[in-house]
Amino acid sequence: MATIDELIKQSLNPFDNFAAGNFWEEQKPVPTVESIHQKPLIQIKSVLAQIAQDHQSRSLILYGDSGSGKTYFLGRLKKTLNDYAFFVYIEPFPQSDHIWRHILRHTVDSLVNAPAGKTDSQLILWLKSCLSSIQKGLKSEQQNLIDIVKGFFGKTDAQRDRQLFIDILKKTIGTRGIYNANEFFGVLYNLTNPDLYSLACEWLKGDNLDEASLKKLGVQQSIDDEDKARGILGNFSKISAKTQPIVLCFDQLDNIARLPDGSIDLQALFNVNSTIHNGQWKGFLIIISIRTEVWNNNYKRIQPADLDRASIRVPLKRITLEEAEALLATRLSPLYNQANPKPDSHIYPLTVQVLEKAFPSRKTTPRSLLVLGKQLYQDYKEWLFRDKQPPKPKWLDGETPPPPPPPPEEKIQAEFKLLWQQEYKKVQDKITKITLSSAPDLIKMLAEVLAAFEVKEIKTKLLSGKYASYSLSYQQPSRQDKVGVVWTEEANMNSFFHVMNACHKAIQQNLCQNLYLIRAGEIGKPNQAGNQIYRQIFIHTSHRHIKPALTSVHYLAAYHSLVNSALANELVVVGKTINLKELEALVCKCNIFQNCRLLQDLKIISTQPNPDNPDLQSVKDYLLNLVITQGFMGRPRLIQNAQSQFSDCNQSDIERLINQLCQEKKIEIVNPKAKPEDQTVCLVVK
Repeated sequence: MATIDELIKQSLNPFDNFAAGNFWEEQKPVPTVESIHQKPLIQIKSVLAQIAQDHQSRSLILYGDSGSGKTYFLGRLKKTLNDYAFFVYIEPFPQSDHIWRHILRHTVDSLVNAPAGKTDSQLILWLKSCLSSIQKGLKSEQQNLIDIVKGFFGKTDAQRDRQLFIDILKKTIGTRGIYNANEFFGVLYNLTNPDLYSLACEWLKGDNLDEASLKKLGVQQSIDDEDKARGILGNFSKISAKTQPIVLCFDQLDNIARLPDGSIDLQALFNVNSTIHNGQWKGFLIIISIRTEVWNNNYKRIQPADLDRASIRVPLKRITLEEAEALLATRLSPLYNQANPKPDSHIYPLTVQVLEKAFPSRKTTPRSLLVLGKQLYQDYKEWLFRDKQPPKPKWLDGETPPPPPPPPEEKIQAEFKLLWQQEYKKVQDKITKITLSSAPDLIKMLAEVLAAFEVKEIKTKLLSGKYASYSLSYQQPSRQDKVGVVWTEEANMNSFFHVMNACHKAIQQNLCQNLYLIRAGEIGKPNQAGNQIYRQIFIHTSHRHIKPALTSVHYLAAYHSLVNSALANELVVVGKTINLKELEALVCKCNIFQNCRLLQDLKIISTQPNPDNPDLQSVKDYLLNLVITQGFMGRPRLIQNAQSQFSDCNQSDIERLINQLCQEKKIEIVNPKAKPEDQTVCLVVK
C-alpha cells in the first residue's frame, strides 16, 4: 500500500466543486455531513409531516448567502425525504405569461423519474399510492373495484377497460374540483399501459400532440394554454390529498422572467402561490429557494397579501468550524482509507489550525471552505512534486493562508472546458429529443447564446398573440437588418397553421427583414393550410427554414444551465465565482460553440470544417485540460477519469491519445521507466 503523500501525488484534487443543478439529473455522488444544515432539514420534514396529516398545502422561503449550498440542499432534501413525498425540480420560468405551463411541464418531467432503489417512476408510485389510499376508505364490497383498477397496470391490450377505470375513479375520487375529469382520468388510465405511458406523459406535461396521438389517448385536445395547465396541475393537487405530498422546488430564481425595469418577476411566482392557497389546493409543499441578497432586494415588490401566504422562513446559515472539518474529511476519506500508514489527521494534509487562521469567526460557507481546500491541497501537492524543495507553503508552518495568485489564462480556460464537457454530458443524457424542451425555453436559451456573442437588439416576442413566446428578433451582425426567429416543434398541425399565420402577419407588418423558422418536425401535407402558408413564406424567398440537429439543442441547454448558475452566483472556476459577463467572455475565448450548427445556420458564427474524428478530439482535449488543471497526476487516474466522462471510448484509444499528447510535447511522463500503473503525467511548461 502507498503512503498518503504518494497517493496525493497521483490523485485528482478532491475539492473540485462543479455547479449543482436539477436534482433529477445525474450528479456526481458527494458525501454528506449529517450535522450540516440539519436544523432546516428537520424543520422542512416537520412541515411535510403536517401536510401529510392535514393535506393543507404550505409554502416556505429557503434562503441563504451565495455559497451556502441551497441547490445542493434541495438535492439532499429529495434524497432524504423521497420516501415521504414526491419531489419536483422547477427551473427558472422564461415567460411570466407561460408560467403555469412551465410548472406543469417540469412537474411531469420530474415525476417520470424513479426514486433511488425503485423501478416505478414517481408518477406511477403516485397513482398506485392514490389507489391504495382510496381503497382503505371504502366499504369492503367496494374495495374490489380498486383491485380491478390495480390489475390494469402493465396491460397493453385492455382498452376496453378504460371506461371502467374512469367510472371507478369518478365514484371513488369524485369529479368535483377535477378539471376535465373524463379526459384526465382517461389519461391516468393510459399511464397503466406501457405502450401508451410515454404518450400520456407528453399530454400531461402540455405537449401539443397531433391528431393521431390525441386519438390514441382518447382525448380531444392538448393542454395548450394557461387555464388548462392550471387545471391539470390542480388535478394533481386534488389526487395528492389521497396520497403523499408533492414538493415543488423553485430554484435559481435569478434567471426567471424579468419586468420592463430589468428586475426579476417574483410577483408572477407569488401569484401562482396565492392561487394554490386561495383555491385550497391539497398536498403541495412549495419551496422557493433564493439568495438572501436577491430576496432582500425584491421582496418589497411583492404584494403583502401574497407574501403572507409564504410565511415559513427557513435560513441556511453558515457552517461551524467543526462541520467544516467534517466536510473536508468526507472529501479526503478515500485517500485516508487507502494510505498505509494512516496519517494522524483525517483531513491531512490540511490542519485544524489553518482553518482557524482562514476563518477567525469560526464560521464559513461550504463553498468558501471547498475553494480553500482546493487551493491548499494543490499547494501541498505541488510541493510534493518538487520533492518538498522550497518554497514550502507558509500555511504548513501555521501562517494564515495567503490569497491565491491570479491563475494563468490557460488554466482558467482548461477548467472551464472541463466544466462545459461535464454539463454537456448531463444535457446529452437528459435531452434525448428536441420536443422535451418547450418553445419558450428554446427561445430563451437561444437568446442567451446570442447575447454571449454580443448580438444587438435581442427582443423576445416578435410574433403577437398566443405564440408570441415562440419568437424573438435581433439585429443582424454587421448589418442593420432585423432578423426574426420562430421556433416551434409542436406536432399538432392546427397549431402549426396558427404559428405560420402569425409569421405571415409579422412579415406583412415588416417586423423583420429576414425570418428564420426553426423546426425539426413535419410541416404538414401540401393540402393543409399551415403547409400552404409555410411555402408562401419560406420557399423561394429570403426567409429560411432551419432544421436543427439535437446536438445544437444540447449546446443551448448546456449553456443555459451555466447561465442559471452564473446568475445565481453558483458558478466557480479556479476558485473564483464567475458572473454572466465573465461566462460570456469565456465561452467565446474557448470557442465553445464553434461546432454548433444552428449558430452557423443563423450566420452568427462561420462554418467550421469538421474534424477528422470529433469524438476522439473531445477525449484528447479532455485529457489535456485535466492535466492542465491538476498540474500532474497518476496515469491510471487520468485514464479512469476519461473513461468515466466518455464511456464509449476504450482504454486503448485513451492510451493512444496520451501518447499523442506526449509526442506533441504538451504533456510528459515523469517516470517513463516505471510500470504504467505507477507512472505520473505532468504538463509541459513552456
